[in-house]
Amino acid sequence: QVQLAESGGGVVQAGGSLRLSCAASGRTVSHYAMGWFRQAPGKEREFVAAIDYSGSNTSYANSVKGRFTISRDNAKNTVYLQMNSLRPEDTAAYYCAVRLFVTSRAPVEYDYWGQGTQVTVSS
Repeated sequence: QVQLAESGGGVVQAGGSLRLSCAASGRTVSHYAMGWFRQAPGKEREFVAAIDYSGSNTSYANSVKGRFTISRDNAKNTVYLQMNSLRPEDTAAYYCAVRLFVTSRAPVEYDYWGQGTQVTVSS
């Protein structure tokens, strides 16, 4: 079992920045790919970014490419999402998730999920 705890959400003005963290516990996640997803009210959960187990390969949704950066620190069992140039359409609950080794953009392929952290971007 892997427990995931997101933090760092909040309210920010458009153009601002936030850094989300996702701390894993229960077992080391050095063999796990880690992903960030988001879900706005009335919408389906959507892929945001992912990083493979080594940190060498990352992928991003087109809507966040160039603005968001995913990274990980395996020594701390933690993944980060640096979000810059935030827009009102980025408002959502953000979730981290893990799956073995390689990344995926499909939520159904992830094995463990956190409870989420809310990000609200005001215009």
